[in-house]
Amino acid sequence: MTALTTVEAPARKQSRGSRGPHGLTWTLLRVHRSALWFWILYVTLTAGVLLWTSGPGANAALEDLARSGCLDGASNLVCDTGSSKVSHWDTGLALGSALIIVAPLLIAAWAGGSLIGRELENGTAQLAWSQSVSPARWLAAKLAVPTVLIVAGTLLLTALHRVMWASHPELAHWYGSWNWYDSQIFAANGTLATAYALAGLAVGVLAGMVTRRSLAGLGVGVVAIGFVVQQFQSLRPHLWPAETRRSATGFDDTVSMWVGKGSYTSTGARIPDLLCGDRAACVARNDVAGVYLDYHPASHFWPLQLVETGIVLALAAVAVLIAFTLLNRRTGAAA
Repeated sequence: MTALTTVEAPARKQSRGSRGPHGLTWTLLRVHRSALWFWILYVTLTAGVLLWTSGPGANAALEDLARSGCLDGASNLVCDTGSSKVSHWDTGLALGSALIIVAPLLIAAWAGGSLIGRELENGTAQLAWSQSVSPARWLAAKLAVPTVLIVAGTLLLTALHRVMWASHPELAHWYGSWNWYDSQIFAANGTLATAYALAGLAVGVLAGMVTRRSLAGLGVGVVAIGFVVQQFQSLRPHLWPAETRRSATGFDDTVSMWVGKGSYTSTGARIPDLLCGDRAACVARNDVAGVYLDYHPASHFWPLQLVETGIVLALAAVAVLIAFTLLNRRTGAAA
């Protein structure tokens, strides 16, 4: 009777433990607690920069602009927009945007190197598979837990960035360097920040699965997500139908995201910009009636954001599918 009680006690203890926070989620957080703390500090630091830029930094810069008369209709040549306080605000905006934009690279490096590559290289993943965790469940946990943390962090930073950028448009106007279509502003002001961060996780996981080495997975993950981001920056203006403006004298093409420009004839046919010494003769010889500009106004911000977000998330889903397929071929046990 005593022996039976002794045997049943550990069993009951193990049963209670299995219902506690000792599953894959807890194990993942414990093993990668350094990465968890890094992410918390990273989000906190970035949020602090954004809050300072939209609050004390912006107020100090506005005081300098008001002192020099810039907010009362003075021209840019008279205003002291290069003052230290305005420069600090500009640095805060650039740093806050850059910290959001660089997050996918850091996530891909961690996912390819530490989350997947190192465990396959050291054999800890195979050890887990040989026990009670199936390969498919192991990979699903590796994706699900970071996804929740990444989405929560990037959505918070995106909301703070939108507040920072939109709260003081007069600063961006006078400094003249932060427009809605600039790459760092465009990506950080909408859903793209979260989409690229999740793509970084998916690409990094796939890189780790392919290379099965920590250092190689890190390098391949960073290069792959960097290539994706760079290609979409070039493709972005073509993801939504552009609007067209025509003028007989010309117009300012620096206030919008422009797709293409050139000249048009009296019949409406488009021709490239005329590059010749005697422009009047060129205009007459080519029957030029004016110039055109294909561009995206500010109202196209969300259509462009959502289309690019959908494509990036689709690519991330494909990367995840390939990772599960590769795991299935290697182990024969993934769902």
